[in-house]
Amino acid sequence: MVIKTAEFVKSSGKWQECPEPTMPEYAFIGRSNVGKSSLINAMMNHKDLAKTSGTPGKTQLINHFLVNENWYLTDLPGYGYAKVSKSIRKDFEKLITNYILNRRNLVNLFVLVDSRHTPQKIDLEFIQWCGESGIPFSIVFTKADKLKPNVTLQNVENYKNELHKTWADLPELYVTSAEKKTGGDEILNFIQTTNEFLKNNSVSFEE
Repeated sequence: MVIKTAEFVKSSGKWQECPEPTMPEYAFIGRSNVGKSSLINAMMNHKDLAKTSGTPGKTQLINHFLVNENWYLTDLPGYGYAKVSKSIRKDFEKLITNYILNRRNLVNLFVLVDSRHTPQKIDLEFIQWCGESGIPFSIVFTKADKLKPNVTLQNVENYKNELHKTWADLPELYVTSAEKKTGGDEILNFIQTTNEFLKNNSVSFEE
């Protein structure tokens, strides 16, 4: 997929305030500081489309971007250890779950996982919740450039082995590096193929 245009549309504090659900939508989520904004910017070839920060938990709203004027990319608040109060963290969780469960044009959720670490309980729990909730999702390993390739691949294998304890079949897996701009094209190809399928089958998101 060639990115011709990518523009910010709006930030929403409630899922009901999101843009009209008339186009396919692909959302990105992960633990705070997983490198989500950096990956989005690398994929869109736009250095500051999504705001990056050294402070975990910077994204606190649902941010919508319109890509090529025919699909939405959604940047969701991170889950996990952001330095915010418990009440605000609960608000984040409510915002995230309500959006994921109710956004009818959400085609796929990309769950970002830091490839440098062993499987984290909070990631595994979120992935399990997605499965139990019937949410179409993929797993995206980030920061693959931070370790030697063989170490990264071993970490991915460890993750797959952990998931296979409860999953017979795994979702699509992508290994990415925002720094080296690798892996993003595979995600964009998946989105393009899916959008073409939806168009060819006249899929409508209208109620």
